[in-house]
Amino acid sequence: MRNNFSIPVAVIIAGALIAGALLYNNKGNSGYDSNLGAVADSEPIAEEKIVDINIRSVSGNDHILGNVNAPIKIVEFSDLECPFCKSFHPTMKKIMEEYGKSGKVAWVYRHFPIDQLHSKARKEAEATECAAEQGGEIKFWGYIDRLFEVTPSNDRLDLELLPQIAEDVGLNRLSFEQCLESGKYAQRVADDLSDAITAGGTGTPYSVLIAPNGEKFPILGAQSFSEVKTIIESALK
Repeated sequence: MRNNFSIPVAVIIAGALIAGALLYNNKGNSGYDSNLGAVADSEPIAEEKIVDINIRSVSGNDHILGNVNAPIKIVEFSDLECPFCKSFHPTMKKIMEEYGKSGKVAWVYRHFPIDQLHSKARKEAEATECAAEQGGEIKFWGYIDRLFEVTPSNDRLDLELLPQIAEDVGLNRLSFEQCLESGKYAQRVADDLSDAITAGGTGTPYSVLIAPNGEKFPILGAQSFSEVKTIIESALK
């Protein structure tokens, strides 16, 4: 199936995507925490692969930063103990500064804890959901911001600090602890993880840009601001 982009644009997008698709054990600064198998860092991405990404539709149940009706949506699958996710987080915040305020881009966050590398990531993901339950989207995103600030990554965050992070962002500690201990959001985290795998994710961060015409483009690893911007600008055209 062909898309509506011209061939040069498709080449630009594929080149930008491939540049960032580095595996966890490769040298480079973009990185890709992987537990599900290798992702090629040299094979061009065919248009059919770009078009046929099977991802759950964005809905009101998602955590969305920005205009829910934005023409561009970037769905990020993230692991809170992944060092590359931590480095990619400021990049996405910068993207939202440039494109979110004008309503062009919405950032959709979904969980992708890699158990084989980060045994604590699932509970941390549940903690963000408890933050959302108590304080809505503002506290959800605030909790993620604060957790990325304090975690050393790679499973080195003391889970005893999760209630303190809740207090740091203005949540009630007792209510937060009761929510977290209940495990009530474990299934939501598992559902996001399943969606990430179905959508083709083999490591983190793994993002999918959904263009105005519905076409989908994978963003592999912690790509730079300029690389993500190139993909956005091409999709907007």
